Amino acid sequence: MAQIKPDIIYKYFKNLNSEQTVQFEKLFELYSFWNAQINVISRKDIEELYERHILHSLGIAKFCSFKKGEKVLDVGTGGGFPGIPLAILFPETQFHLVDSIGKKIKVVTEVAQALGLKNVKASHSRAEQITDKYNFVVSRAVTRLGDFYPWVRGKFAKENLNAIQNGILYLKGGDLTEEIKESKLKAELYPLSDYFEEEFFDTKYVVYVPQ
Repeated sequence: MAQIKPDIIYKYFKNLNSEQTVQFEKLFELYSFWNAQINVISRKDIEELYERHILHSLGIAKFCSFKKGEKVLDVGTGGGFPGIPLAILFPETQFHLVDSIGKKIKVVTEVAQALGLKNVKASHSRAEQITDKYNFVVSRAVTRLGDFYPWVRGKFAKENLNAIQNGILYLKGGDLTEEIKESKLKAELYPLSDYFEEEFFDTKYVVYVPQ
């Protein structure tokens, strides 16, 4: 398979340093290798890795820049999305990636190690078992918001370090009106099409639930 380049990342994130550039470039080779052994993303999707998985994950960064010293929990991370791309972008923020499926966490651990990411911790665990406190919880459409919220309620640090209040940053697509209403949460929707022009993002959102 031809090497796929992360040009789409550079299009939207122009201030990457040389280390970040190398790390983003390595992602295709790393995920191609691990995906062939442990299926963490759809096989037919691997050539769309940079747009549909990495840039999608970085949609959170267009809405919120994580700060030095903040702690972020990625629930149901799968093979490391959105946590790994965000950890590359924000090296001074601590990321804790959790998934209840052990082989997916193996991929996360191996990828983080190969990239030399010192700010990533990976746990084979359910979100409910995590006892630490975080500034933000991120996730990529693991379940409906109303089901997701009880897993992470009470996991937020009291102190806010960011321009926005601590809370959930959830990547989700489609018509979310009913789901938000059903969850009874004060959720704010930010369309990714405001940041990225590719058609894939037309129906995708960052859902922000402040604590």
